[in-house]
Amino acid sequence: MTLRPRNLILNILLAAGSRGQAVREVIGSCALFGIRGNSVRVALVRLAADGLIEVSERGRYRLGPRAAPLARDVAAWRTAEDRVLDWDGRWIAVHVAASGRSNRAAVRVRNRALAMLGLREFERGLYLRPDNLAGGVTAVRARLNRLGLDTAATVFVASELDATRDTRARSLWDGQALSRAYRSTRRRLEQWATKAGSLAPEAAARDAFILGNDAIRLLVFDPMLPAPLVDVDARRACADAVLAHEEAGRALWRRLRLAPGGRDVATPRSFEFDPLQSLERASV
Repeated sequence: MTLRPRNLILNILLAAGSRGQAVREVIGSCALFGIRGNSVRVALVRLAADGLIEVSERGRYRLGPRAAPLARDVAAWRTAEDRVLDWDGRWIAVHVAASGRSNRAAVRVRNRALAMLGLREFERGLYLRPDNLAGGVTAVRARLNRLGLDTAATVFVASELDATRDTRARSLWDGQALSRAYRSTRRRLEQWATKAGSLAPEAAARDAFILGNDAIRLLVFDPMLPAPLVDVDARRACADAVLAHEEAGRALWRRLRLAPGGRDVATPRSFEFDPLQSLERASV
């Protein structure tokens, strides 16, 4: 897996909090993935120019105003399962026809917001998802607006679809594929855990990051569907496995840093987080 410097830097700063991270530690972390220090410095300058990072104090950077709101939403995957309710058959609907399609940047932001809430296009300009999230339509509308959905879009509850349309709405997601992904992701993480102790520390830390990257991305973009559309128990087990893996991976990175003769490294968040690339252009 080839990591772009900007993606790894944003990931590191996502984990660092408001104080940010020292440049030397960012360089040390990137070096574990074969990224040269000069490439890191160039990426830092460009990210700052884009408003995605900013100087927190001399020699340190933190997430900037353009990245921080999305970073907070991404980090909510850890508690997503707590916000899922039983489903009564109603739908959250979003009608975006009034928002237009000519502004490509705005369309990318809109599509990212809809994807992160698990909405799928049912008819041209009309997106649906089950109404099974805590807070209902009010909470979904507020989150979509925070993620950049144009306020011209109409967000409402739809109910009592005829049988044909209800069946078609339920088929917008491949529930079987999602359930398989939960199970296979959990297996990969558990297999890594059984062999991690036999790996060299640097190799184990790299593997932990790469596996965590894929697993967390699965959860960030998961539509959080109710039963019977997906295997909810498999999703919960997967989420528990990802949480355990993230903690194990962060412990590895901390040991790598604190070991005698250890590197100046920062602990990444195990998620390749780039708001302008990985998320806005995601294929979901």
